[in-house]
Amino acid sequence: MPDADDLAFLDLTDVAELIRSGRTTSTAVTEALLARIQTLDPDLHSYAHVGREAALDAAARADAELACGRYRGPLHGVPLAVKDLFYTTDAPTGSGSTVHAGHRADHDATVVARLRTAGAVILGKLTMTEGAYTAHHPDLPTPVNPWDPDTWSGASSSGSGVAPVAGLCFGALGTDTGGSIRLPSSANGTTGLKPTWGRVSRHGSTALAASMDHVGPMARSAKDCAAILGAIAGQDVHDPTTSILPVPDYLHDIELRRVPRLGVDPRLNETFDAPTRAMLDGVVETVRDLGFLVVEVETPDFAAAAQHWAPLCAVETAYEHRDTFPGREAEYGPDLRDLITLGQGISGVEYQGMLEWRRDFIGRCRRLFATVDLLLLPGTGIASPTLAQMANLGSDEELLAGLLVPTAPLDIAGLPSLTLPGGFTDRGTPLGFQFCGGEFAEQLVLQAGHAYQGVTDFHLRRPPLPR
Repeated sequence: MPDADDLAFLDLTDVAELIRSGRTTSTAVTEALLARIQTLDPDLHSYAHVGREAALDAAARADAELACGRYRGPLHGVPLAVKDLFYTTDAPTGSGSTVHAGHRADHDATVVARLRTAGAVILGKLTMTEGAYTAHHPDLPTPVNPWDPDTWSGASSSGSGVAPVAGLCFGALGTDTGGSIRLPSSANGTTGLKPTWGRVSRHGSTALAASMDHVGPMARSAKDCAAILGAIAGQDVHDPTTSILPVPDYLHDIELRRVPRLGVDPRLNETFDAPTRAMLDGVVETVRDLGFLVVEVETPDFAAAAQHWAPLCAVETAYEHRDTFPGREAEYGPDLRDLITLGQGISGVEYQGMLEWRRDFIGRCRRLFATVDLLLLPGTGIASPTLAQMANLGSDEELLAGLLVPTAPLDIAGLPSLTLPGGFTDRGTPLGFQFCGGEFAEQLVLQAGHAYQGVTDFHLRRPPLPR
């Protein structure tokens, strides 16, 4: 058996096998992670709420079931955590805000219910930006990047990016509307999957912009993300927008079975900074050695899409906050308040024009993925930004658009993407990249990510935390 520190950094699938085989128990693993949270999270702030008693009760149930021969699958007894916008009956759901602080839901989010059904142990709720937009509420803690406290930890699933990499859970759930799984995954060295819109239910989650909100897993590897996605994906009667397509066995079909055709847009890549370009060059070299066919493509106008994203998001966000804004405007942080105000000022005619543009852009993306299996993009438009760089993110439209160039377009189009650690800066902070696919290509992007991680070790490296 590994010691407590090494145990905390095992892949989800590895610790799951230890529990299944009886070489350890869910209770022992859960207690070990709760102890790490108690020691490390006062400095990292990745958890908004730790449900110690509920977690230990769930672990005891998992152990009892396994002792009786009842095995629920690869998440059985494994400690996970969820972003603090998913409803849970045993813990408050604050959604990163003071407006909703202490909110108690009368039902679990569908994805939470499915994790529980799969036997997972929910350790608690993870810190996030206010309302899942760009900034943390000024009165609430901000998660700290475990590699460097002066480096941005991402938005909006910031706690979901920090906790798996710091050994404070074996996987997490996040959401992505403009990059909120991919940005913290890149910033913290997490592996994160944004599925196709409609692949995973949004029922029981606080919305930022419903037509662009995606729910997905964040963990240490593509294989671990596959295990979580298999538990949460699929149609849901409570969310009629979920797809009725069958859910593949992502975990057991994780090996790459064919040579993928990977698209690279040299002109788009030239707009990124030098560390990002060098990282992408390294990825191309690695996947060529794996046999990937790398071809040049011309992507739709991603820069324009990043510019369109904010007003599209603003209108939907204003709708979502119609019951509390402007009535409780004073309780909002400045970035989310400004976004809602922007949305309230956009006319129906202007919004219809944006919808026409969006339909055209989605069509162009579909045509692109008719020619390639995957598209290579960086995980952020700025390589490992510092806190100083990101201080004015919500109010600096040029900075926001530049950051979102590789991420927001895929939310607008509803397409899947897997973010993977692909290198480190001179400061020792992670850099991430994306394998993006066409609609419902989650299986392929996970297979490609698993193949890449089979010959690289970026996802295995640990941040400099106390032992």
